[in-house]
Amino acid sequence: MNSFEILFRYIEKKSSLSLKEDDKVRIQEKFKPKKLHKKQYFLQEGDVCKYMGFIVSGATRMFRVDQKGHEHVLKLAVEEFWTGDHESFKQLTPSPYYVEAVENVNMLMVSNAQLDHLIHTIPAIAAMMNVIYPEAVITINKRILAAISLTAEERYDDLCKTNPEFLHRFPQGMIASYLGVSGETLSRLKKVYLKAQ
Repeated sequence: MNSFEILFRYIEKKSSLSLKEDDKVRIQEKFKPKKLHKKQYFLQEGDVCKYMGFIVSGATRMFRVDQKGHEHVLKLAVEEFWTGDHESFKQLTPSPYYVEAVENVNMLMVSNAQLDHLIHTIPAIAAMMNVIYPEAVITINKRILAAISLTAEERYDDLCKTNPEFLHRFPQGMIASYLGVSGETLSRLKKVYLKAQ
């Protein structure tokens, strides 16, 4: 299955609508393929996020570096996730984040203007956006709530249930940062979780 067929399937799944052949042609005209090598940046701090990327294969992380040089991972993304800084993308403001390929990545990129055009001309794209925006808000709210109210054990357990593939795809240091725990705490959590299985 090629990259665009994966995107078409995703759009139809999220929108519950079928794409016509001319819709597919227009989507192919607006999205452009991009490859990233492992450790290559899709976005760097201070740059405007001109494109959002739909990941066809591979994995990325979005993170910020604090004044002490510590990295804080906000988002991990694998196949059929979108990657990029949405605020910078919509408002064309400089991003405070980095988006880096953790594995070699194949993606399809679209600009804000191109996406808006597709939303207004293809019903399945509009319907898809009506699904994925609320999903993104819910995910962000859950991340915030987890950070302020769940124990480290509860955060790890939730990750194991919601995105178990992350544990195999991302280095342990990134997982620890994503969960807001130390590497030592993550090792302990893994041992406790495995014993409980």
